[in-house]
Amino acid sequence: MNAKFNELVGGDQPVLVDFFAEWCGPCKTLAPILIELNRLMEGRIRIVKIDVDKNPSVAQTYRVQGVPTLALFRRGELLWRQSGVQSAAALQRTLEPFLNR
Repeated sequence: MNAKFNELVGGDQPVLVDFFAEWCGPCKTLAPILIELNRLMEGRIRIVKIDVDKNPSVAQTYRVQGVPTLALFRRGELLWRQSGVQSAAALQRTLEPFLNR
C-alpha cells in the first residue's frame, strides 16, 4: 500500500487524506463535513479516505496515533496535518494558503 499511497499523493493536485477507522465516532461525524469541504473547494483538492486498520503501514509511516487525522499532501510532501473534527468552513480557511503555493 505504501507505493500506491505515494503514487496517490505524489501529483500536482493537493490531496487531503482522512486517516479514519470504521469504529471511530468522530470519524463518522467528519464524513459529511468532508463532503461539504469538497463542495466548497470546487475540485481544487482531492479527498481520500485511508482506513488505518486496513492500512497500518501507511498510518505508521505518518505516525497517525489518533483518528480522525487529516493530512494535506502535494507532490508527495506532507504540507499540513491535524487530528480531530472541524467545520468545513474552518478547514477551508486552514487549507486555502496551501493551495495558493
